[in-house]
Amino acid sequence: MRFKDEDWEKEIRKEPFASSSFQDQHKQNVLRQVEWMKTGEEHVNDAPDHKQKKHINRRNRRNVRSRPRKVVVVTTVAVAAAAAIMWNGHVLEPFVEKVYPVSALQLSDDPSMNLLTSEMKQTVAMTMRDYLGKQLEVHYAKKGPITGWVYIEAGDVNKSEYAKMWLDGKTGALVEADMRSEMPGNELEHRFLRQVPGLLKGINSDPTLKPISARRYVKMKQGQEKPVWFTTLFLENGKGSGSIEWTRDEAVSVSGTVSSDTVSTDLITNARSTIEALSGEGAPALKSVTFNQNDKQLEETTDLYFGDRYLVRSVSGRFSNAYTVMDFQRGVPELETGEEYELYFEKLSNMDEKIIRQNAAPIIREIFGIDLDKYTFERDTENIGMATFRLKEMANTIQVRYEENARITMITISDL
Repeated sequence: MRFKDEDWEKEIRKEPFASSSFQDQHKQNVLRQVEWMKTGEEHVNDAPDHKQKKHINRRNRRNVRSRPRKVVVVTTVAVAAAAAIMWNGHVLEPFVEKVYPVSALQLSDDPSMNLLTSEMKQTVAMTMRDYLGKQLEVHYAKKGPITGWVYIEAGDVNKSEYAKMWLDGKTGALVEADMRSEMPGNELEHRFLRQVPGLLKGINSDPTLKPISARRYVKMKQGQEKPVWFTTLFLENGKGSGSIEWTRDEAVSVSGTVSSDTVSTDLITNARSTIEALSGEGAPALKSVTFNQNDKQLEETTDLYFGDRYLVRSVSGRFSNAYTVMDFQRGVPELETGEEYELYFEKLSNMDEKIIRQNAAPIIREIFGIDLDKYTFERDTENIGMATFRLKEMANTIQVRYEENARITMITISDL
């Protein structure tokens, strides 16, 4: 597609660039490329010996043909690359890297890099580009004596960005992978970013929430044809926040701040009552509401935040329902020494069941109209300070969180 120089500025203001989250940066790139091409052409045409060189070139056409051909090819590729960057703004993928992905691969000076064949390098570069979304420096490689696989590490496996891959020692093909990366939200691939406004509108949230940060997890086990990648984008502006999760390229969970008008008055009224029963005092004003639609788990969740400490959560799902009220400001206290923490957790672990029941029963009866006498008691050994009341005849459970004085700070009832 070609346009006259004077038409470039008009074209970049049309769709899809007008609504693109990369609009300003994209326009700057286009204008810089246009100015560069204009300037280069003017300098050539205005040169005093331009006509003379043109005449010499005609006389020595045979000599010229043998040398500039490489230059012409390189120039053509450069112009094509510039055009791809400008007119393929939705992908924002360098043309050279797409044609020759190894050009972006980062390798350390470690001698083990000599194990990597050209096929392996291409696999690593393409896997990071297509699934991780960025290139991490490869700093270690090792060949397995039994499998013949070549194992590589990139980034820092102890931090937020790393890549571990197992490659076929003969073909260089990817066998297994375990990768993670983080990036600013606006650097996420456009195929994800372009979905954001529509997905937020779909749950009645603010479509102008801005991408803040993104996380990417990539997994592949032996026998799988290609990796599976999981992406989470965090969004925020002065009015609210949200997040979107993708499995591969499919959005599976969308959450965002919504207006209280989208929530039933009964849910808000009941939430106030549950906070009063839990805290023993009046509920503060409703501060914000967050709605989450999870297509993977087939659930819809509404979070009501009251003041700066209380949360009421209502989960409605195809397979189960749940209701939670909690004081999220109360948790493990800040203690000075390890011995104090050890004594604190020991006290929680050894707290008598009768004391926990005595404190939980009145609140549960007031909120849900349930008598705990028929429920068995189970202590959560993995989460100290948590306990579960279970009814054998039915599937529903009641989980509570308690402090060292047996004060109940959270109640969750499942399978209502």
